[in-house]
Amino acid sequence: MNLLAVKDLSVKIGGNFVLDKINFELKSGEILALTGESGSGKSMTALALMQLLPQTAACSGSIRLEGKEIVGLDDRALCSLRGAQVSMVFQEPMTALNPVKTIGNQVMEALLEHGMARKGDAYHKAAQVLERVGLPPSKVPLNSYPHQLSGGQRQRVVIAMAIALRPKLLIADEPTTALDVTTQAKILELLKRLAKEDQLGMILITHDLAVVADMADDIAVMQSGRIVEQARPEILFRAMQHPYTKALFSASGHQVSLPDLPPDPQPLLEVKQVTRSYRLARRSFWEKPKEKVAVRGVSFVLRQGERLGLVGESGCGKSTLTRAILGLDPIDTGEIRLNGSSLQGAGAELRRDIQVVFQDPYGSFNPRHKVAQLIKEPYHLLSIPPSRKEQEDAVVSVLKSVGLRAEDRFKYIHEFSGGQRQRIAIARALIIRPKLVIFDEAVSALDVSVRAQILDLIAELAEEYGLSYLFISHDLFVVRSITDRCLVMHNGQIVEHGDTKELFDNPKHKYSQELIAAAPRLPVF
Repeated sequence: MNLLAVKDLSVKIGGNFVLDKINFELKSGEILALTGESGSGKSMTALALMQLLPQTAACSGSIRLEGKEIVGLDDRALCSLRGAQVSMVFQEPMTALNPVKTIGNQVMEALLEHGMARKGDAYHKAAQVLERVGLPPSKVPLNSYPHQLSGGQRQRVVIAMAIALRPKLLIADEPTTALDVTTQAKILELLKRLAKEDQLGMILITHDLAVVADMADDIAVMQSGRIVEQARPEILFRAMQHPYTKALFSASGHQVSLPDLPPDPQPLLEVKQVTRSYRLARRSFWEKPKEKVAVRGVSFVLRQGERLGLVGESGCGKSTLTRAILGLDPIDTGEIRLNGSSLQGAGAELRRDIQVVFQDPYGSFNPRHKVAQLIKEPYHLLSIPPSRKEQEDAVVSVLKSVGLRAEDRFKYIHEFSGGQRQRIAIARALIIRPKLVIFDEAVSALDVSVRAQILDLIAELAEEYGLSYLFISHDLFVVRSITDRCLVMHNGQIVEHGDTKELFDNPKHKYSQELIAAAPRLPVF
């Protein structure tokens, strides 16, 4: 008998079907991957399995766990089911964890709520579960708070909470989206090991086909609330049938066509022996202050018209270096120059030549302002800004250049999709024609098809505007396709740099080799 059998599962909200007759089965110890773009119904399927749907949703069909029907159970029965038999790992661990409770207390909570341990035993069981997911108390104390952990460690805590009661079904909703490639590989390996050791049935939700290529026993491709194709990986990737699956696969391996570099380009950004350290918080008044060196003597040159990549794990110093270049952080030693002028203590007239596109476009905009006002924000850097008419004309022009309409300037940011918001963020960065744009994880949260569109847009703008940019990302495939040269950063230092293709094909440094080996790849048949 199958562990899970879903038959004709449909969910209707406000007269519209968000899930339409979903059918699949899952055995113990197997992993089913649900893949597709945002809005395809992946997360709604997970919420339906947990019966955590909105009050206005109408659910029909059948969900049987070990032969027992879940649809129609009352709240009391569902509460005893969740956590004990069906559990979930959410996409963003920082929002899934309670910031004012220690990680030990949060793992203990699941044990105590379901009566699986007394208070005295719960602490020891929580320690055992955390050790099982790679967080031994000797390295990560149970009295640690979520903000004291790295992204990968926080995700392990969420997994520990999910498996504390040894559930039969585990749903992992985009568990590695925001993680760097080495941490992602470790988390995926952990989930795969847990599925085999505990004979867990697992549903892995992701928009990245490369992530599940070597992990899933079965892949279901979703579009508009329906499963349009389902097969084992070796069959799906070799002989995919549905046009949407083919389009998804093509977008996952999309290659960007970059314009040629200008002849004999001159240096634009020069970073010379930059060091930046932080003073760590003291645990007691008597403890001597300690410092952490985040950036150690970093030097590189970015030339006019060049596209430079920067890769490395979380905590390697990428963000600190970026803030220093943008003038948001002071540096201890060294020098940062733009067009030969030092950026230390520089005024707005020099800083106008550097703009940035952030990872989360929605979080970087004021939701109360219309798009026109958001895009015009960089004009405050100019000592003599253009007239109102010239600014309006520039907004219309830059919106069209990023593939949006002139009338979009009258809308608010919540009225756009994620890809459209990122286009608006790029428009804001280009409005005053900067010499350098920094893309900080600018496509990491996007679907593969939207990501392909944004990367093509960046390449087109690089040719149209003669754009130079520093592209920071943990997605090595993206960096390979969108940059000419690449820097590899580890422990605050640049450990390797060179031509992007050469570096990825023949990495010299041991860390570069590990980083590239950990990156997920689409299978080739």
